[in-house]
This record gives sequence, C-alpha cells and structure tokens, in this order.
Amino acid sequence: MAFMEKKSPGKVLLDDSVPLSCVIEASQNLQSHTEYIIRVQRGVSAENSWQIIRRYSDFDVLNASLQISGLALPLPPKKLIGNMDREFIAERQRGLQNYLNFITTQHMLSNCELVKKFLDPINYSSNYTEIALQQVSMFFRSEPNWEVVEPLKEIGWRLRKRHLLIKSKDQPKERQVLSWADLGPDMFLSDKDLQSAMKLLPSWSHPYIYPVTFATASESSGLVIRMYNEKGTLRDYICKAKPKDPFMKKYCSPKKIQGLDLQQIKTFGRQILEVLKFLHEKRIPYGHLHPSNVMLDGDTCKLLDLENALLGLPSYYRSYYTQSRKINTTEAIDVYSFGHLLYEITYGRPPDSVPVDSFPSAPSSDIVSVLQSILSADAWKTSMPTVAQLLETPLFADVLLLNAEKPQFKMPTKLKEALKTAKECMEKRLNEEQKAIHRHKRLARAQSHHGSEEEKKRRKILARKQKSKQSVTETEVDISAKSSNSNNVNSGSGASSPLTSPSSPTPPSTGVSPVPLPPAPPPPKSEIDVPSQSIAIANGAGRGALLSSIQSFKKGHLKPALTNDCSTPTIK
Repeated sequence: MAFMEKKSPGKVLLDDSVPLSCVIEASQNLQSHTEYIIRVQRGVSAENSWQIIRRYSDFDVLNASLQISGLALPLPPKKLIGNMDREFIAERQRGLQNYLNFITTQHMLSNCELVKKFLDPINYSSNYTEIALQQVSMFFRSEPNWEVVEPLKEIGWRLRKRHLLIKSKDQPKERQVLSWADLGPDMFLSDKDLQSAMKLLPSWSHPYIYPVTFATASESSGLVIRMYNEKGTLRDYICKAKPKDPFMKKYCSPKKIQGLDLQQIKTFGRQILEVLKFLHEKRIPYGHLHPSNVMLDGDTCKLLDLENALLGLPSYYRSYYTQSRKINTTEAIDVYSFGHLLYEITYGRPPDSVPVDSFPSAPSSDIVSVLQSILSADAWKTSMPTVAQLLETPLFADVLLLNAEKPQFKMPTKLKEALKTAKECMEKRLNEEQKAIHRHKRLARAQSHHGSEEEKKRRKILARKQKSKQSVTETEVDISAKSSNSNNVNSGSGASSPLTSPSSPTPPSTGVSPVPLPPAPPPPKSEIDVPSQSIAIANGAGRGALLSSIQSFKKGHLKPALTNDCSTPTIK
C-alpha cells in the first residue's frame, strides 16, 4: 500500500517534549515601536539556542490565541502614549519576561503548537493539519470504503498527531476516529518490523485495552483507526469536558473538576495496573499512560494509543521524569505515570510540581501511601515500586475484577526480539538525556552557591584570614631578617674582622655576610706576651679592649705581622 509519502522519509528527530526556555537579552527602538531580542534555548545545552525578535504586538496576538486555555495570563497591558519612554520600556521588558516564564513552565501551554511556533518558527513552520489531510487522502484512495466526516481539531496535545472523525460506507451511522502521526525520535524498529507490529494491533485484545479497527505504517508515519466513544476519556470525565473540544480548552483551566470516589479509584487503579503488568510480562513498551489515554467504557478503564511506543513518540510526562535518574526504564515510566494519574483521579487536577512535598487529604490514607511511594522526593532519590508491588498494596489488593475476557496477544519471535532491542534503545536515549540534565543541575547549583551572599561572605572572611596570615608571615620574615642583619653587624665589630694598618689595603666587599674566623693561635714563647686586652679583641670582646689595643700599637708596644693572604693579622 503506497500512502503517506513525504518529501523527507524517516522519523522526526526533534523531541517536541523537550522544554524551551527564553530570556529577553535586549530591546531596540525603531521609529514608532520597540523590538525585543529573545534568546531561546531547547533543553539544557546552551549550544542548542537561537535568537528571535518580537514586538509587543506579536505577544498580544499570541496572548489572544491562548485565551482558549481560560488561564489568567500575565501579559503587561497596552500603552498608547509614552510607550517609547526608556523607563517604561525597561518595565515592559520585565513584564514580558515574566509572561514568557509563565507560558514556558505551564505544562500544557509549553507543549502547544501556538507557543512552539512563537518561540521556534523554523522547526514549527509546517501546517500539520494540512499535511495529515494530504496523507490521509492518499490512504483513502487505496481504501475507498472510508470517508471523512469532520476533523477533530486539536483534541490531543501532540503537534504532529492529527485526528479525524470518519465513517465506513458499509455502516454510515457508526463513527470512528482516525489518528495520524509522524514517526518520532524513539522509533527504533526497521520499516518491516514496524509494519508487522502495526498490522498485529487489531488482533491484540485485552479486557483493559481499547480495541483497534485498522492500523498501518509507512517509512515516515503511522495511521490507526478505532471506534469513537462519545463518553470520552478518563480526563474528560474528571474535568466534565466535551470529548470533541480542543485539548487546551478542556484541560488547562476546567471550570468543573471532580475527583473520583474511593471505590472508583480502587477499581480503575486496579484495572490499569493489571494491563500494565500484562504489557510488562509480554515485554511490550508503553510509556504513554495519562488520563487522556484511558478510555471509559462503562465501569471499565481501557488503555489507548499502544501504537505510540511503536511509532517512537515521546511521552506526555517526559519533561517530568527526565529530572530523575531513578526513572530509567519503560516499566519505571509506567509506574511514575500511574502515580501522576492516581493523583489526578483523586484530587481532580494534576500536581502543581513534582516531586510533591505534601499531599492533601484523600478519601483514604492508603491512597496517600501509594502516592508517596511514587511522587515524593524520597521516592525520586531511591527507586520506584514495581507494578506487582503496587498490586499488593492495601489500596488495590482486595479489589475483585469481574471481567473474565482472556487476552489475545500473538507475536512472532523475531518481532519480540526487535521490540526488545527498540526498548533498550529508548531507555538508552532516556538515560543520556537524564545524565545531561543531572550534569547541568550540578553545575547550576555550584554556580548558584558560588554567587550566593552567604558564599560571598565566607570567601571574604577566608580572604581576610589568608591576608592576616600572610601579613604575620611577612612580619616574622622581616624580624628574622633584621635579627640576622644585627647579628652580622655585631660579629663584624668583633675579632673576626681583620685589623689593618694604614698601609694595608682594604679587602673588597663581596656582598656576602662575613663568616666569623677562628681565634688567632697563641704566640710562641720567645715573643712578647700579649696584653689581656689584645686577647680580648681576638676573642671578640668589647669596644674598650679594641681602643686599648690601638693605643698600645701607637706607642710601639705592638707590631702587626700580616699573613700571606692579607686576611687576619697575628700580633707579635
């Protein structure tokens, strides 16, 4: 079957779930308006960044489009007079930065097509609805039994996935939903294996998996058809929303939210855990559990979108669990996603942030215990429980399931091996991303600590201490040097200095402190006895002895006898 041919065959390498962050670097005035220069970054790598230029009017258009969310968006107000004033522009820039921070950290807004196109116009310039219609029309040429009833505009959160309401000519009153999506960055199956797996989807049956009518794939995209359910998904039930409404309108700020009662939480939770256990035993990767991917069929929960993992699409909660290196397998992803889902069906809304510091009161303390084991900071630092362990908790252990339908899952051995290899590749990409985020966090913490006021004070104190120690050391060195010089001066005035007569030359200075010489040897017996003062001089006695010796020399009592080297005279 030849359909969905694209200009650039293959998977889309760009992961749309990676968060975008941005900083307004500068502003510039041009005649009648101001432009803001914005630095946008994808993920944690500073190298993966670019600049965009936006006017206030661009922000205003975006803000008007985002009103469908029902959120109170903090866009600074318009000002017609004085809007070129320097102080006003600086104030407006701060307000626009706050606005950007809001839309890039609110989970649903940050993933919507409007925000992506505003911040990254190069990668998100395509009209995905138009592309989907073109590809689906090619499919209908080869399968003329189907026809489009209406497009279901933006009922899901994915940019590259489109939904159409269709009908079969054989049963014109029966409505079905066609879903089309590009292949994503986690698609690691060969074209042959992918086509084989997609064709098997309609034959897979399980009491807690929503059935597929038809599925196929090409080298660049996939297509799935399943029955339309007017009751909608589990999230539609919680938010009291209409299934056909756009995703942001339904879920960003629902007017009516209602958590489920305890028995529903126990029953639905047990059903979801049972199907996750089954998929894990069959080694079929999933990783796409959230309330919008759980269809309500009476009192039964059924999983949607098993094809997402086969097509390599990134998970709805990916930006959350990439923050924890403990959530490093597809099984751990399913457990984390179950914790997120359990929080939503209990309180009627998703958690404000993850990990969760404290949990509101719940219909049962058993619910809080399970939530703490998955979403608390301690759980993120240690490890997640397994699905089997969750099934044994008091919250789910005593739930009786009445559905006796036996699962039907046939898969060739070769395809099992291919899925196992693809699963390992998914986990490898996840682990590499988690390591990069972990390194970035460590560096950010170090820089934050280095720049903190407390650290600055500590460094100042340390610098003062080092300076004080250096000053003390220099003082000690100076004292030691002065003491050494004093000793050298004293030794120079004693007996080690040579006595010279007026006719003897003065030894040249070498710049080196003179070394004290040994005392002169005693005179021979035949010579005149040396007065005691002279002996005192030879032994380095005082200045008075030196004067006495000089006087004796002048009177002729003493005569110098120079040695051959002219160093130290002996007295005869």
